[in-house]
Amino acid sequence: MDKLLLIDDEADVQYSFRRILDFPGLELHTASSGEEGLRMLGRVKPDLVITDVRMAGINGLETLRRIRQADPKLPVILMTAYGTTQTAIEAMKLGAYDYLLKPFDVPRLKQLVADALKASRDMRQTVVLAPQLEQQDYDLGVIGRSEAMQSVFKLVGQVAQTDATVLITGESGTGKELVARAIYHNSRRCQQPFVAINCAAIPENLLESELFGHEKGAFTGATQQRIGKFEQCHGGTLFLDEIGDMTPATQTKILRVLQGGTFERVGGNAPIRSDVRVIAATNKPLEEAVASRQFREDLFYRLNVVRIQMPPLRDRRDDVRLLVDYFLRKMGGGAGRSIAASALEALEAYHWPGNVRELENVVRRATVVSKGAAILLGDLPPEVASAPRGGTSGPQGPQAPVAQPSKEGAPEPAAMAPSPSPAALVSAGVHGVGMPELAQALFRHARSDPKLRILPAVERELIIQALKETGGNQVQAAKLLGITRATLRKRVEKFGIRRELNVA
Repeated sequence: MDKLLLIDDEADVQYSFRRILDFPGLELHTASSGEEGLRMLGRVKPDLVITDVRMAGINGLETLRRIRQADPKLPVILMTAYGTTQTAIEAMKLGAYDYLLKPFDVPRLKQLVADALKASRDMRQTVVLAPQLEQQDYDLGVIGRSEAMQSVFKLVGQVAQTDATVLITGESGTGKELVARAIYHNSRRCQQPFVAINCAAIPENLLESELFGHEKGAFTGATQQRIGKFEQCHGGTLFLDEIGDMTPATQTKILRVLQGGTFERVGGNAPIRSDVRVIAATNKPLEEAVASRQFREDLFYRLNVVRIQMPPLRDRRDDVRLLVDYFLRKMGGGAGRSIAASALEALEAYHWPGNVRELENVVRRATVVSKGAAILLGDLPPEVASAPRGGTSGPQGPQAPVAQPSKEGAPEPAAMAPSPSPAALVSAGVHGVGMPELAQALFRHARSDPKLRILPAVERELIIQALKETGGNQVQAAKLLGITRATLRKRVEKFGIRRELNVA
């Protein structure tokens, strides 16, 4: 039985609530002032409080403040006939679940009460994330107990005490720079500089100067000598992120440094020696870039002395809890911050095309929009909250088998064989099937799986089929789909199919 405490000094409002909310499973208690409502909290133990803003004695905002101090997980809805922007902002800043204006829209009120009571139930059924990591794990930010991450940690330990060049590969957002820092922190160079540079973020004409420096007058605007990253980092570790985007000219200079330890500044002739350990990272398949002559083969072999492949988050779902725990601590949530079991299940089920970086952003968003002490399912973005359960690797969920014909040649009844999934329908082609019939089949499947999102599922499968049809050629696939190549690349990243198809 859910309990609702209404705090309002008008008898007519109390009467209206009794009429409006007269349905089974709800026990309504009323108080005529903020002071009386606060006294009733311990005795009634309500699941939801609705309080007026303007009342004699302590007002609704102060009542909300004291309720939050007494029980941060108790949802509170404020209501008033004098709605102002500042009042609404102040109410939400204090942690109100929502804000209502009088006179009430009855359907809206009922829905809001139902949603708030569900949130209250979710907050009572929470998973408290107990500390599961050592302090040094939190300091470095390299989190994971999955088998895939343990393999990464073993390699880090093996290469840290050497000066071997390391190439870290993996999708965007998997934590390549964090692993580079872990290698540095555990190396004998840890007291020397660690310098990171994103090769893709610096314009082509400036990258060489950024890395190697330049002499005064070397080019227009070079009014004084500049020291590059290789000189700044002498004795330390230089992390070259997104090295796959480096131009051939700069690749040649990098190769020379790795081979002989010397380089020249732009516009200079004097060789400069620098003792630098290089760790490189990329989210591109360098073997393909070498094959297409976009990346020097000799440089690739120089970088690829030790290879560390970062697993995508969808392949290490067991680490999601640890990562959520880490991010909550990092964001100031502190030990004991809780998250609803349903929210945690959704986080573990989502396919994470943006990997760990996306998970961090989702947790940060959830802590901002959360109306209570616990993160609820509704605090997550819609695409995460609606993720199909069961550990799928894509947004469309597991594909249902296509109905097989019976012994007599007729299809089995729908109750015996599920209708084909959107992926199965699209991949089967539309030969002999009109678009209206195909749409109807898709909608039939959607009715049997309410959690399924038809458009993303169909779009993902169309992209996969187009890339397969064109042998991975994105230009041709984009033309086939009627979109630009840039749009196609964004969709490949969004749906997490880069690794699956091995396309850049």
